[in-house]
Amino acid sequence: MKAMDAVIRARLDSHVVLIRTIADYIIGAGGKRMRPAMLLMVARALGYKGDHHHLLAAVVEFIHTATLLHDDVVDESDLRRGRDTANAVFGNAASVLVGDYLYSRSFEMMVQADSMRVMAILSGATTVIAEGEVLQLLNVHDPDVTEARYMEVVRYKTAKLFEAAAQVGAVLAGATPEQEEAAAAYGRHIGTAFQLVDDILDYSGDAGALGKNVGDDLREGKPTLPLIRIMETGTPEQQELVREAIRTGEADFDLIARTIHASDALEHARKAALAEAETARRALDFFPASIFKDSLLNFCAFAVERDR
Repeated sequence: MKAMDAVIRARLDSHVVLIRTIADYIIGAGGKRMRPAMLLMVARALGYKGDHHHLLAAVVEFIHTATLLHDDVVDESDLRRGRDTANAVFGNAASVLVGDYLYSRSFEMMVQADSMRVMAILSGATTVIAEGEVLQLLNVHDPDVTEARYMEVVRYKTAKLFEAAAQVGAVLAGATPEQEEAAAAYGRHIGTAFQLVDDILDYSGDAGALGKNVGDDLREGKPTLPLIRIMETGTPEQQELVREAIRTGEADFDLIARTIHASDALEHARKAALAEAETARRALDFFPASIFKDSLLNFCAFAVERDR
């Protein structure tokens, strides 16, 4: 991870001061770095001995950071990881353009790995992520979103970069087709579990610990799994309460939080997250024993047990 951080710092260098300033600001905010760590560990778990994994892990982090910059502008967010968002500090235009710079830089770096397979996976992932963003936009303020429609957004918008990171690690290591598919499945299901736990934390976590405003998704009119569960199984009064909140983005948040806690909505989401994490764990059966595999197994627990 230190070697990857060195790549990130070196590749953020630009003679345009504002690019360096904003990129340093967003990457310096920290974060879990799960996606690049996953790439590094999958590559090593499958026997990779080179150093392109540092470069490509940085690519994954750049892609992720670009999506954060763009997401916060689209969502009009002003808080992330306990700090003001880049758009709140530097403005929307600067955030969007620096996000574009990070995308461009990531593709420039991909070329250095000299692997068309790697480029195909990562470029394909960026397309799917963008599709997921648009799908989510279509779901905003729509109280008729089903669980199936929501899970499609999760697979596209969040899980796809986890999947691509793990798959690239396998490709670098010259994995068998079975191992490559297992790596992709591992990343996909971990990414899905990760997002579902985010949904749970939005209604059960502490705003300070999460580093974001608890309930933001509701205020933005985004139907997440706990809300969808209420709309599908709650009493008529509960369903109408949540539907109106989704439609308008305005509601008595405390009442909705109490409604969610009085139902099985959070437990339903937690069971779904646990099932995804267990599927990810089983995918690692195709990997040989190693300390790197052990760390990947630990990710399965972390994804569902974290509190931020």
